[in-house]
Parts: sequence; structure tokens; C-alpha cells
Amino acid sequence: MPPTDASANAGTAPVTDAGTTSPTAHESRIGPAADAGADSEDTLDLHLPDEFVALFAEDTGADGSRSLGATATAGQASASATSAVTVEGTGTGTGTGTGTGTGTGACAPENPPASTTPNPDDLLGDVADWGPVNTPAGALHLVPVRIERDLPIISRWMNDPAVTAFWGLAGPENAIEEHLRSQLVGDGRSVPCMGLLEGTPMSYWEIYRADLDPLARHYPARPHDTGVHLLIGGIRDRGRGIGGTLLRAVADLALDKRPACARVVAEPDIRNTPSVAAFLTAGFRFSAEIDLPAKRAALMIRDRSLRHLL
Repeated sequence: MPPTDASANAGTAPVTDAGTTSPTAHESRIGPAADAGADSEDTLDLHLPDEFVALFAEDTGADGSRSLGATATAGQASASATSAVTVEGTGTGTGTGTGTGTGTGACAPENPPASTTPNPDDLLGDVADWGPVNTPAGALHLVPVRIERDLPIISRWMNDPAVTAFWGLAGPENAIEEHLRSQLVGDGRSVPCMGLLEGTPMSYWEIYRADLDPLARHYPARPHDTGVHLLIGGIRDRGRGIGGTLLRAVADLALDKRPACARVVAEPDIRNTPSVAAFLTAGFRFSAEIDLPAKRAALMIRDRSLRHLL
């Protein structure tokens, strides 16, 4: 899991493996004919009743054209109707859903259902459409990162000594580009964003599905938990309490835009006192100390049920 902070911390990259499902083949078996003797002929001399033959009698029109009899046509229509499969389903709109299906007929549909590969927009919703949102510090807009536009400024921020201690991403641009691109080409469970305050880039964010992240191995995750990481990039914006203001706005934005999400979580380094204080100011509660691969972290949680009290 990537770092989390108002001036932030290091972690592991989000998971990108997706499961696959394989359809199960259903076999139809026909047993041998009853009472077939050793001297049976290969071809049976089958005599159909006259009534059965009448069902498939062909009508000859005045112009010499032929068509199936009315009874056969009706039977064909009935067979077509009963072989159709109707499926009804409901989904949460955030990447998981439940469905019920009903079907009639003795055969499966010709074309099997499409693969259930996750839709990137379903895991977090379209973060690009979340903002802007008004805050006491001004209008904040989260804009998904574009490598060619944003890499130079993000690289500069990550190489700031005050940031390096917690994010651990200092280095050449290509290393930071790899960190960004791994999220951008993933399945949508983590979205790196630039934070624009009144139109000016001043922060870097990662909005991610905490329940689908390695973080979930270290705390009692709940479905649709949304994680947030924050780096205040501009030096002039640090140390004046703006982190808590922006964190509250983005956490509430996630709760507003993701109805299935009951909690926003974060895991700043326990040593990063200003970061922990910023989350407390933003209405997060301290839940526990947890040991992560790269740090000991403070698990911070903003609950939907408590958002108007904290």
C-alpha cells in the first residue's frame, strides 16, 4: 500500500492481480436403444403415426411456394420462446454486485455471458467526476494524474528531503513514473490524483480500495473501505493546518460519491505526528497501531455514521 499522509509515508504498491473464472461444460448423454439385439440393422425402419406426420405437413401455395404447416409453425414459435434465457441482476455500481437469474428451455444460450473482468470505473467510481468541492481553504479538485503533464512536479515533491523520510520514493523520474503508471494501468483500485486548490497544483493524492489492498491483511477490513494518501507538495502550504481541512473534504467526498463505502481509512506512520494530527482534525478517529512491512502505522478511520459528530 502506498504512503498516507499530509506530508506522507511509504508503503507497498497496490495489488493488481485479477481472478478469472472458467465456465463449466454441461454434457448431455444419450443411452443405447433398449432391446437392441446383436443382429440389429444400422438403419431403423421407423414408421411414424399419421397424426405426427400431419404436424410437419408442407402447404403448397398457389404460386408453388412451400411453407410449414400452421401447427408446425406454432410449435416452432413456442420452442423459440421457451429456449430464451432471461437474466435479472442488480449491482452496487462500485465493482461488486449480486444477481439472480431465471431461465426456461432445455438448452443454454448460444453465446455464453461475457467475462466478469472488473470495470475500472466500478471499483472507485469515476474519481475525475468527484470534484471540485468547496473547502474553507478554497475550491479543491482531484484530477487523475497524467504522466506527461504531472511527472516533473510530482518527482520534485518526492525528492524533497522532508517528504522522502516517509514516502520513500526519492529518485529519478523513471522510478516515480513506474509508481504512477502501475496504478494508472491497473484495474482501477488505486487512482493517483493531483490536488488543485483554486486551480493551482499543490498536493498529490492516492485514492484506493483499502479492502482490495495489501493493507487489508493487517486490519479488519470491511467491503468498500476507501483509503486515502496525501502529500502536501508546496512548501508554502505546509505547517498551516491546511492538511486537515483538505483531508476532511476528500473523506466526505468519498463517502458522498461512494454510497457502498461506510468508512475512509488511512495509515500514516506513527512517528509522523503532524500527519496523525491532521487526520484527527479531519474527523478521523485513531483505531489502532498496526505493523506494516515498511512502518508502524496509526490506523485512522472516518466513519460515515460519525461524520457529523467528529
